[in-house]
Amino acid sequence: MVVRQHGRPGGALIAAVAVAGLITGATGCSESGAAAETVDPGDPVDAVHRAAGELIRAGSSKARTSMEMATGGTRVTIRGQGVYDYKDRLGQLRVMLPQDPTGADGHRPITELLAPGALYMKNRGAGVPADKWVRVDTATLSDGNLVTGGATDPLAAAELLRGAEKVTFVGETEVAGVPVRHYRGTTDLTRAAKVSSAETGRALAAAAKGFSRTDVPFDAYLDHQGRIRKLRHEFSFTNAGRKETVAVASTTLLYDFGAPVSVRLPDERDIFAGKIAEP
Repeated sequence: MVVRQHGRPGGALIAAVAVAGLITGATGCSESGAAAETVDPGDPVDAVHRAAGELIRAGSSKARTSMEMATGGTRVTIRGQGVYDYKDRLGQLRVMLPQDPTGADGHRPITELLAPGALYMKNRGAGVPADKWVRVDTATLSDGNLVTGGATDPLAAAELLRGAEKVTFVGETEVAGVPVRHYRGTTDLTRAAKVSSAETGRALAAAAKGFSRTDVPFDAYLDHQGRIRKLRHEFSFTNAGRKETVAVASTTLLYDFGAPVSVRLPDERDIFAGKIAEP
């Protein structure tokens, strides 16, 4: 068992991710504490390019995610909550799938572990025993795991901003009581893949091939230390089964920087090796 502590579209989509995506308006938590050195907003492009590095310098945080997808007249939202270690690229999220149309719970909460190049899921369903994990190589996913798990990896979402070229400073506002600077622009999956870290770069390169469009509109809200407090991406991919374009809005809220993170990666004997039923 590996223990790390800090004092990290296609048929593989989990359950509802075959028809939906994450965050639509999760609310973050305010936090107190001594303020770090304020970073001048300067050039908007440079500000969003630096965002991933500022998260790594912050070390860790708590996170709330939400993914929303609308297709065939149906709108589905998936929500998640957890912690992330930006230095070791390890995170843990508890992902809540939506109710089915009858109002019944669609699935037990899924536990997801985010690790360099891999996504682990427990309570995956689809024929996977309840005590087993499913491991997915994110570079093999046609969306690079930007939407597959029902939550976008927080650091991957930040590194995607490295591909932005045209960014506008919208103005000052607040997120959960924290003063932030709002930036709006478009980033490019192919460009971001070339300048991101090796693990994220491979996943973004896969997404650039799998998505119907490589340009990704975003809204980024950075605090005065340059750290992301809220980030919203709009992805577009083709549903191979229905041959239609699906829009997914993924939102990530980050707060409580410096929060303790403990992620235990499963042993090989605890990883399911059988066939997973398609949703």
